[in-house]
Amino acid sequence: MHKVSFIGGGNMAAAIIGGLVASGADPAGIEVVEINADARAALAARFGVVTHADLSQARLHGLVVLAIKPQSLPEVAAALSTRMAGQLVLSIAAGVRVADLSRWLGGHDRIVRAMPNTPALVRAGISGLYAAPGLTAEARSDAEAVLRAVGGVVWVEAETQLDAVTAISGSGPAYVFYCIEALEAAAVAQGLAPQIARQLALQTFFGAGKLALESGEEPALLRQRVTSRGGTTERGLAALDAGDVKAAFAAAAAAASRRSAELGDELGRLA
Repeated sequence: MHKVSFIGGGNMAAAIIGGLVASGADPAGIEVVEINADARAALAARFGVVTHADLSQARLHGLVVLAIKPQSLPEVAAALSTRMAGQLVLSIAAGVRVADLSRWLGGHDRIVRAMPNTPALVRAGISGLYAAPGLTAEARSDAEAVLRAVGGVVWVEAETQLDAVTAISGSGPAYVFYCIEALEAAAVAQGLAPQIARQLALQTFFGAGKLALESGEEPALLRQRVTSRGGTTERGLAALDAGDVKAAFAAAAAAASRRSAELGDELGRLA
């Protein structure tokens, strides 16, 4: 793993740093620019990485990860623009398009844009990546290695597809938590104690996801195996179909994707 500079040391950056260190990266080769003193101290104590309070203090290694709020990116990118000397930039700033980031960086175009999700905090994330046109296979591999430290990775060939990635895996954990809440509430309504209801709901979602991942079989086939003709699951699924739950999920994804595109337009008008 090459040396890496993180601009921003929040939760996602900390998760990625933790994954890199656990994967064997040398903490001395990782630097973090973070304005919050408590966060800087926590990163240094937890991982042994080099920390800076100000961007001017950073060495800016060959791979620079932008892990700051999107609204702050124009100002930070402008400060970086005079110091770009061939670095690969990996941006995890939600909604910021490659063309806009390149413009703010003074035309620098060695950029990979990524959309990770919050399960990265427990190294069980999935990230969608898009590379600027003309980026080498080696550069793509370097960017991918950073995100693989906290989970899986998929590449999209059109940047607009990151809006769909955002709608599915970026927002998706919230949909899952919503379903867990609903199943837990249903369990309580059936007379189970709240602590039992939560344990059943959480472990069911975890176990079903693990089974689907590790079996490699189609979810539809796994569902059919649980669904005996005339049995309890069949009756429950019929109630879900009557409530048009699949259509509701499709509508949620479409709404989130539209909002992702809108945010990209809004952020592009900054600076």
